[in-house]
Amino acid sequence: MEVKEELLDNVLFLKAFATDTTVETEICTNEKNFICHICCKAFSQKSYLKAHLIVHTSEKTFICDVCNKKFSRKQHLKDHILIHTNEKNYSCDLCHKKFAWKSGLNRHFRYHAKEKPYSCDICNKEFTEKSHLKQHYRTHTNEKPYSCDVCGKDFSRKHYLDDHFYTHTKEKLFACDTCGKKFSRKDNLNRHYRSHANQKPYSCDVCNKMFSDKCRLNQHYQFHTNEKPYSCELCSKEFYRKNDLNRHYRVHEDEKPHSCDICNKGFATKSHLKAHYLTHSNAKPFSCDVCGKEFSWKSNLNKHYRSHTNVKTVLL
Repeated sequence: MEVKEELLDNVLFLKAFATDTTVETEICTNEKNFICHICCKAFSQKSYLKAHLIVHTSEKTFICDVCNKKFSRKQHLKDHILIHTNEKNYSCDLCHKKFAWKSGLNRHFRYHAKEKPYSCDICNKEFTEKSHLKQHYRTHTNEKPYSCDVCGKDFSRKHYLDDHFYTHTKEKLFACDTCGKKFSRKDNLNRHYRSHANQKPYSCDVCNKMFSDKCRLNQHYQFHTNEKPYSCELCSKEFYRKNDLNRHYRVHEDEKPHSCDICNKGFATKSHLKAHYLTHSNAKPFSCDVCGKEFSWKSNLNKHYRSHTNVKTVLL
């Protein structure tokens, strides 16, 4: 009952503010004289406060005609459109990285200056952005305020929830303008771009193998440690990567969605089908850099390496 009364008070305040010019807010220092009486956020102009008040009404009248996402402010919609157009008008003078928004460029400069003005009062960890600190606090509280309305799964960050939605819709909104390959997440598209530029900024400090993204480097380390954190609940077989485990489950279900268009043989994974095609072509693209022996399958090459003493090279 108290919650409803408080919500009613807030709505009445918003209506009064929008129509009555006599409604004023308390004076604040630092040239931000207009304060929201609901959340105490301060603004330098009354028009900014008025625009901010829409946040508390949950009213979202501006809709993206590409993905139907809704926004409470027109400017937020305009900023959002840049995601679909991939337009990036702001460039860093130091590393030439481009940004869609000026605020993103300003935050990026802190990384070059190594500025971390926001610190956690629990563990003293420092952050370059206030939003990162806010997200970090949830690691202490285990708070997951974002919930999927399809399956009920909870997330600590909104973009985790946004990414998760694509598992239900199967949408792939981000397309590579070089090869046309589509992705459900923008970060996956960005990593994919490195394959065209042949960029591999991450290197293994054990064998010096280079990788295009940090995730693959971390997966590669498991080959050196022989760590297999993902195990099948049905047969206890262990795997380095979660997607390998997911593909493995098809073996138990006898699911073979990938078939050879030459002999119609079915396979549980696309990689197995690709390897199978080599039996028709007799191609052996994997060669040992120690003795020169060639193999059709990468797994056979990795097994072969063990025949050479003091050689611990493993291909990922």
